[in-house]
Amino acid sequence: MNVIIDYKVGNIGSIKRGLNRAGIDAMISNDPDDIINANVLFLPGVGAFGDAMKDLKDTGLIPLIRQHVKNNKLLIGICLGMQILFESSSEFGYTKGLGFLKGEVVYLDITKKVPHMGWNKLFFAKEDTLLKYIQEEDYVYFVHSYYVDHPQDTLVAYTNYGVEIPAIVRQENIIGMQFHPEKSGQVGLKLLQAVKELIG
Repeated sequence: MNVIIDYKVGNIGSIKRGLNRAGIDAMISNDPDDIINANVLFLPGVGAFGDAMKDLKDTGLIPLIRQHVKNNKLLIGICLGMQILFESSSEFGYTKGLGFLKGEVVYLDITKKVPHMGWNKLFFAKEDTLLKYIQEEDYVYFVHSYYVDHPQDTLVAYTNYGVEIPAIVRQENIIGMQFHPEKSGQVGLKLLQAVKELIG
């Protein structure tokens, strides 16, 4: 069973449709029994870091998510869901994240238009099975104003938009995608198909 965690933070329906297109069956739930029994957890997110962390805490599911990771099961964060995998954010003041990955989320303080919204190229930082079906410089779709500043040892792929922005990160059973694979056409579909193979 694969579960998209429902903590009232947008875009869940579109993620479910994107996963379904890639052949990944996933249910939307915040039921503790579903979280406990899930093989894979998908952590979505749209909006502000602090609000997302508050809403996630309010579900009471964070200890179950931590146990899921400890049990070496896959946790996949998408967009803001990727950011809250990290230690902290400076968005609207300091907020602690889940702390699974080392790094801080900071404002895109650049001369280009913010939020960063649109299609950008992916550049590969290391070899990873997640990248097996796509090519370097393929385009994916981003919508965000904050980014992870220099994640340590977890960077798989990045984009350039006034600064180097981590786009895919991975540490063992934890995966994050800053962009929206479900809105990234065939490239997003191919990435999710690689995720499906990881799930097995």
